[in-house]
Amino acid sequence: MLRISELKLPLDHSPEELAAAVAGFLKIAAGDVRGFTVFKRSYDARKGVMSLVYIIDVDAVDEDKLFSRFKGDRRVMPTPDTDYYYAGQAPAELKQRPLVVGFGPCGIFAALILAQMGFKPIVLERGKEVRQRTKDTWGLWRKSELNTESNVQYGEGGAGTFSDGKLYSQIKDPRHLGRKVLTEFVKAGAPEEILYLARPHIGTFRLVSMVENMRAEIIALGGEIRFEQRVDDLILDGDRVRGVKLADGGEIFSDHVVLALGHSARDTFQMLEQRGVYMEAKPFSIGVRIEHPQSLIDAARWGKYAGHPILGAADYKLVHHASNGRAVYSFCMCPGGTVVAATSEEKRVVTNGMSQYSRNERNANSGFVVSISPEVDYPGGPLAGLDFQRELESKAYELGGGDYFAPAQLLGDFMAGKASTKLGEVEPSYKPGVTMTDLARILPDFCVEAMREAIPHFARQIRGYDLNDAVLTGLETRTSSPLRITRGEDLQSLNIKGLFPAGEGAGYAGGILSAGVDGIKIAEAVAQAILAGR
Repeated sequence: MLRISELKLPLDHSPEELAAAVAGFLKIAAGDVRGFTVFKRSYDARKGVMSLVYIIDVDAVDEDKLFSRFKGDRRVMPTPDTDYYYAGQAPAELKQRPLVVGFGPCGIFAALILAQMGFKPIVLERGKEVRQRTKDTWGLWRKSELNTESNVQYGEGGAGTFSDGKLYSQIKDPRHLGRKVLTEFVKAGAPEEILYLARPHIGTFRLVSMVENMRAEIIALGGEIRFEQRVDDLILDGDRVRGVKLADGGEIFSDHVVLALGHSARDTFQMLEQRGVYMEAKPFSIGVRIEHPQSLIDAARWGKYAGHPILGAADYKLVHHASNGRAVYSFCMCPGGTVVAATSEEKRVVTNGMSQYSRNERNANSGFVVSISPEVDYPGGPLAGLDFQRELESKAYELGGGDYFAPAQLLGDFMAGKASTKLGEVEPSYKPGVTMTDLARILPDFCVEAMREAIPHFARQIRGYDLNDAVLTGLETRTSSPLRITRGEDLQSLNIKGLFPAGEGAGYAGGILSAGVDGIKIAEAVAQAILAGR
């Protein structure tokens, strides 16, 4: 087969027009196209005209002749092999089963690939299964009742379950492992469009059933998922891991342990440091959630095409390099979504964003965050970033008035340097609720300075972004892990053999897709280590 790219058609084209365009692009008769599939569909809004842009894999008559005709044309190439090939197969007599600690996107894919290779992994998840976890999470949002072991951060599906469900990433992926992730999601019930949309998403409700289906496959292949099993310690033999100790006093032995922790597994990070596992502080970002009317974002991004069903709710991606040396940028943008309470610790306020598949809520929200670094902002060792986060989150709880209400401010007041006392046209979506105040009382001065500088620059890209009544809700502190559990080329810990740090919590992913890809890589590394007797 051959792949053609940069094929443009109008928004409202028919399937017949797409087929005709494929033949026309290749300058062949329609009958010479035996079949084709859409590999990717994006859009182009330049020059005031909205077009759909396709990458198409084509099965055509006399492809050698076509390749010769288009020699040197980068828009035509052989279709690459995107199939997934397993790293090995478990021996018939498996002496020991690998452990996977954590059942977020990375842990799910590590366990799934290990199970598909016959290694029958045991998964240990500190939180609850996804439906019970959802009930506990709603308990915080509706009743201000926090379960510290079952919330937005802990439980089956990980933090990504309560998000926009974005399935795109900027990671380098020469082996097309992202395609394997998307294919498994489709098998588990995701819409097939995620295989070809340039910026696919799923949304929370669909993720719930998908996670359950993937759990069922792992179990059917001989794996085991144990919920409410918090790992409190490692069992070490010198520089070799031999298993884990659980909070209930139990022990599970294995020479191969995957640490697929989320970025909020703070007590586990502290345990790992006490056990001497090598780790280092890394940069992350802090800021707030900003909410605009979704209709404003649609108009700014789509113009006269706003509201077109094929486009849906518009998103954006913004960045500004401030004069004080800080990068200010949008993070985890959620079109037609809500701002949610995302703390995992008592008397602390943390925000995040979430959307359903429909993206039909009235507001758009995004993280509006500023980069920070251990060298400048939180020196003092690998766990210093945790202390930095906790201090800010505690201040946010206090400024919000307690009961997990979040501090909030109108954008116009933030720019003017005065506290907000009432809402404007934008109604904040955060639950349990917000307290109007002055966010400069808790944000570091350098953040406030950089954010105020960035607003006019963002407004030049998104008309109306500087809306006075836009709502800022604080704080966004868990953009990524504040540390890295450093690993070597074999993907094992630098100083503990058999320990495989993985995913977002270990500092090697940022989002559902990249975490899933890292889970696949880790599963392969574990399989290779077991097969080699290491």
